[in-house]
Amino acid sequence: MAPLPDALYSASQVREMDRIAIEEYAMPGLMLMKRAGRATLRALLERWPDPDCITVYCGAGNNGGDGYIVAALARQQGIAAQIVQVVSGDQLGGDARRALDYAVAERVPMTPWGEAAPPRQGVVVDALLGTGINGAVRAAVAAAIDVINGAGLPVVAVDTPSGLCSDRGVALGSCVRADLTVTFIGVKQGLRTGQGPAVTGELVFDDLGVPDALYQRLAPSVAVLDWRKLQSRLVSRAADAHKGLYGHVMVIGGDSGYGGAAIMAAEAALCGGAGLVSVATRPEHVAPLLARCPEVMAVGVTSGQAIEPWLSRPTVLVIGPGLGRSPWSEQMLQKAVATGLPMVVDADALNILAEGRVAAAGDSENWLLTPHPGEAGRLLGTGSAEVQEDRFAAVAALCGKFAGGVVLKGAGTLVAAPGAPLSLCPYGNPGMATGGMGDVLSGVLGALLAQGYGMAEAAHLGVCAHSLAADLAEQARGQRGLRATDLFSPLRALFNGAALREAAQS
Repeated sequence: MAPLPDALYSASQVREMDRIAIEEYAMPGLMLMKRAGRATLRALLERWPDPDCITVYCGAGNNGGDGYIVAALARQQGIAAQIVQVVSGDQLGGDARRALDYAVAERVPMTPWGEAAPPRQGVVVDALLGTGINGAVRAAVAAAIDVINGAGLPVVAVDTPSGLCSDRGVALGSCVRADLTVTFIGVKQGLRTGQGPAVTGELVFDDLGVPDALYQRLAPSVAVLDWRKLQSRLVSRAADAHKGLYGHVMVIGGDSGYGGAAIMAAEAALCGGAGLVSVATRPEHVAPLLARCPEVMAVGVTSGQAIEPWLSRPTVLVIGPGLGRSPWSEQMLQKAVATGLPMVVDADALNILAEGRVAAAGDSENWLLTPHPGEAGRLLGTGSAEVQEDRFAAVAALCGKFAGGVVLKGAGTLVAAPGAPLSLCPYGNPGMATGGMGDVLSGVLGALLAQGYGMAEAAHLGVCAHSLAADLAEQARGQRGLRATDLFSPLRALFNGAALREAAQS
């Protein structure tokens, strides 16, 4: 299996690639189907080398045809295999029908859906639905999906888990929960964000041997970020460097009871390499902040007027961590917006903007917004469910609305910035679902902007380093109990060019 490529495509783009391969490069459809079947069986046997039986659930179209090939190839290798026909063979045509005939020739047992008992052993292969699905899963297929999910057996999905929209990463009703997905020709963008990662399991890719020139014909819809490539952009520091060269980040936040968020963002900015870091917060948080992190300059402010003298010093603002939604919070955001400085806008700063209590300035192209789906929904006047229905459309809409950069957090975090391709971060883990992670990200992003990295570059570096640091922390101590502050040590190691193994041990 080839490594996962750094390009993602829509379903229509992959179908066009398939057409080009068949019509312009004279690669017969059945040949591609057999290659897909071989790739699927090979990946299955690498994961489960000695299955008692392989039960393949076949639908219509090319996805079902791939399933017939898998079963036939398994029989050729002396592996017990059977097919459950959720769509009658009489309804198949073209290459899918030829794949059925191939399985018949190999004497693969076939059972109509209405007569099939649930599988009791071995591995299940999902070849029900392909990438063409857009509406809700039909009843018969939904029933088959329920059987697959309820069998308690390992599941391999062919190309994409049935029931998942491969463009949007959202389940269309019932959806197969695969342990392994083998995808072909181009990685579908929905496999790597939203619900995609949760139902895809391990993802492997096979290009089916199509010519490299084919990939020059269609630009990817989404670029996958790669830390190993990104870290080459980290600039070495000169021997005569001084703190003034690396910017001054001011974190504004920490309303009453929420001081920890501002403290974490400030410490993260230090880990990210900012030359100076200061915090404007409620006066009661100054002492604990300095006790935790004496390198930070702290000022207690009680009003918008009180913060004004301090706003001439920073080069970048991080506004939102622990900000709250009180009148104090609103005043802090008003004064921050009025500076015209580059800003990382997070948490309750986003909510105050969404409520219309503070208006975005005309220079919001200098802003880097970091919403989770709920905050994104409020900014767009919808809700988190609507954002998750199409994360790609949501991040593009936010980027257009504010003219700046947007980091849409969640599984498969998306980054949109003017003049840069839409990008996806492949790192991160469920242990990050805990308070403070977003505050750490905001501080890191502020530090990178302060050091002179452009909007897109800072977002790419910061998002990847943050998520990868969480992965390294997970390797060291596990997901449960992962704390936002556990990221500080691996973050610093990553930003100093440490190899991943060294960073994991830091």
